[in-house]
Amino acid sequence: METKEQRVVAPKKPTLTPKAIIHQKFGKNAYYVVEEVKQVCQTGCPGLSIPQTGPCLYRCTLQLPELTVVSETFKKKKDAEQSAAEMAIEKFLISDHPLSGHIRATLRRKGDHCGSIPISVISVCDPKIFSLCKCINPEVESNPFLVLPYVVRATTMLHEFLAISEQHSWIRKLNPYPQDIIESLMEEGGSQECIRVEAIRIPSSMEKHVEAVTLCMSLREYYLDIIANELGLEDDANVLISRNIGKASSETRLFFAAPQSYLLDQSFISGNGKETVHFEGSLNVRARYLSGQDIVGDAILACIGYTRKSRDLFYEDVTVRLYFRMLLGKTPGGIYKLSREALLTAELPSRFTTRVNWRGSLPRDILCMFCRQHRLSEPLFSIISHPLKIPTESSESCFKAADSGNDMIECANGASVNGSPNLSDSEMFKCEMKLLSKCGDVILLCSPKDCYKKQNDAIQNASLKLLSWLNKYFNSVTTPFDQLYETAGNFSIHISSKNLFREILAGQSIQNCQIYAMQCNKSLEPMCENSSLDMLVNGVYNLKIEGPDSGICPANGSLPCISYSVSLVVENENMKEVIEVCNEFEFEIGVGAVISYVEEVVMQMSVGQDAYFNTNLLTSDLIFASAGDSAKILSLLSSKACCVEYEISLTKVAEPPEERMEQALFSPPLSKQRVEFAVQHILESRATNLLDFGCGSGSLLESLLNYSTSLEKIAGVDISQKGLTRAAKVLNLKLDAGVTSKHTKSLILYEGSITNFDSRLHGFDIGTCLEVIEHMEEDQARLFGDVALSVFCPKILIVSTPNFEYNVVLQKSSPPTQDQEESDDQNLLQSCKFRNNDHKFEWTREQFIQWASELAARHNYSVEFSGVGGSADVEPGFASQIAVFKREWSHEDNVKKDTDIDNHYNVIWEWNSNK
Repeated sequence: METKEQRVVAPKKPTLTPKAIIHQKFGKNAYYVVEEVKQVCQTGCPGLSIPQTGPCLYRCTLQLPELTVVSETFKKKKDAEQSAAEMAIEKFLISDHPLSGHIRATLRRKGDHCGSIPISVISVCDPKIFSLCKCINPEVESNPFLVLPYVVRATTMLHEFLAISEQHSWIRKLNPYPQDIIESLMEEGGSQECIRVEAIRIPSSMEKHVEAVTLCMSLREYYLDIIANELGLEDDANVLISRNIGKASSETRLFFAAPQSYLLDQSFISGNGKETVHFEGSLNVRARYLSGQDIVGDAILACIGYTRKSRDLFYEDVTVRLYFRMLLGKTPGGIYKLSREALLTAELPSRFTTRVNWRGSLPRDILCMFCRQHRLSEPLFSIISHPLKIPTESSESCFKAADSGNDMIECANGASVNGSPNLSDSEMFKCEMKLLSKCGDVILLCSPKDCYKKQNDAIQNASLKLLSWLNKYFNSVTTPFDQLYETAGNFSIHISSKNLFREILAGQSIQNCQIYAMQCNKSLEPMCENSSLDMLVNGVYNLKIEGPDSGICPANGSLPCISYSVSLVVENENMKEVIEVCNEFEFEIGVGAVISYVEEVVMQMSVGQDAYFNTNLLTSDLIFASAGDSAKILSLLSSKACCVEYEISLTKVAEPPEERMEQALFSPPLSKQRVEFAVQHILESRATNLLDFGCGSGSLLESLLNYSTSLEKIAGVDISQKGLTRAAKVLNLKLDAGVTSKHTKSLILYEGSITNFDSRLHGFDIGTCLEVIEHMEEDQARLFGDVALSVFCPKILIVSTPNFEYNVVLQKSSPPTQDQEESDDQNLLQSCKFRNNDHKFEWTREQFIQWASELAARHNYSVEFSGVGGSADVEPGFASQIAVFKREWSHEDNVKKDTDIDNHYNVIWEWNSNK
């Protein structure tokens, strides 16, 4: 008889894709026809003249003999093909029930066990039986083992057809299967070559470590016999099987020995007619944390079983690394780390700034994943809108509030607005969330008071608030549940069911018990002058930064990109094991998106430099989740001189967007202050019409609708069709919601260059050009000034542009000293960058004043200078400098006599109150 050592080991079978399965069955008789789907894109904006095109989508038609399948639409051709193949497999081709695989495998056995199916297999492989039992007893949802007594009772009622063992542990057909069927199964039974499936043994004793085991079997053997043997059992019928762990389609399950008291008979029927199952023995708390079920004794974690997609046995390796990643995937911070594939560097950010800057899974998606991992229902999100207390035409309090520096504003219901006062918005949003059990019981309610301009921002920030609160508990080894419970109110969280919530977190203390404290020698001397006492205190030592200083350094809000490797080393023994490598990792500075000591080191670097340092702050669960060779890692961790070594290269730094830089220093942001500056002049001048030069996506025009002004006609012109399309949609939504002043009669958007004149826009009461000219070439900006004041001739023209001298503050550069006064401009040009990559120029105060003064003099306008952000009396002045031009003559003196002037602008969108 062959021993396991004598068997020929078969190569691993790759996991087949749906398309590969179709190819196995039909070969060249399967035809895939992919067509491009032209989707009609609804703009949702009546009157918009710019044609809208949707994304390029593909649909696949799979033609098989006597069968045709059509997929849904996808962005990629290969996804459409795989979808069509999967539809063919699931709906038409493969009707093989997972139990069929078990029956075939057991029919190859001899003796009494031939054709005997363990009851635990029936309870986990047939979803219909599970659903029926859940209808009878809803507690089946939380304790799937309650299905077992129902299966026994049903079997005893079918005694004419089914036989059950005396111990009620297996079921088989009463009449034997025909011999020809058994013979055919023996012929197609597959190879006798040994296949090796990696699995994990999870001891019930917390004093023992989890360890890797190898299940050796052939395709002719029943895999439960092999698992029973690994558990020290003689009969596979005494093996109990947990529900699937991880994804619903996963075959990863826990296998453990049924306890001695496990006898499925009438004694398990309670007085109220409901089935009950009680296990006696040593509870395996680690296995229970993974599965959410009571599991006793040692357990085997393996990914093996029969599926609907194939008649063959499905199997994948489960390693120690995967086990720790599964544990990590049950925590909020762990889910984020896994989404970034940077377990030893990434951290769940503390703030959600913008979707553009966020990397990895979004907070809402992380929360949904957390609920799925803990067998909860999907979280419920409720969006609540709050109108702001909009100032009236005679009110001046709004401008005083804008100068107060307060970063909260009161909504009509008393809620606070997050970020900065947004006096130009009529509606803000906040999000309430509920976490529910599978039975629909409310576990907790999260009701943050902060309001946001966008609904998505409200959802993401509310989700992140709840995740951050949960993460405090999951990241702490010592934080007791009661302490977490007491802090719920500080996060606007109300726990409705303390017992249910305690059950969710019960296993976390078990995971914390597995964290090994890494003791490293902290008396090592720093290896370079760049090491600081603070860093030594924080557990980072031996810091060394190499390479020339390029002067390009990260700042708050910037997005540095690093490549790094993390190794486990034993000092003085020349032992080193690389455990994590990442060639491109980008994160936002200042939001806690990486481990604190990594950010501290990166902040000391410039682009092109490399940093090396050691630390003792990583826990073993993270190390095992990252490393491949668990046995070698365990050996290294046992050394007292073991520590973690980081090697980091700073490859590039993306400067923070202009608005992000401004938001970091100003409240409200400069963009809001510029809008409020313009609104103040509109209110003071009693203007009846306004023209916005370079209106872009319509931020100013949208804001004006929220104010009770005297404006009757509002127009905007821009050269960008994309921006105008956005503006039209935003304005249309506002108008449909009835948000507009009672005086406003018409709004119109034009496409064209602001350096060209259009006679329809001559002589407006007020014109605005906010942060536009710096996006033009300098000669074109000067041309705009002449065109605006010579032919458009507004009574008032407000022009704003960045003050280049203020960039030293925004970019945290060192301002020039008095010894450098004569070469201030050159020093600024050398030390500072433009605020936006699209800026063609940025003027100093002197340059701006000279341009505006000469322009006003040429066209008989007066000009006053002001600004927002900062102060005119404090260097370096205003962050955004503003010139207000006022016409000193009547525009009738300069009315165009040529009635044949061409209209250079195209009307893109128009709204009229009379329509």
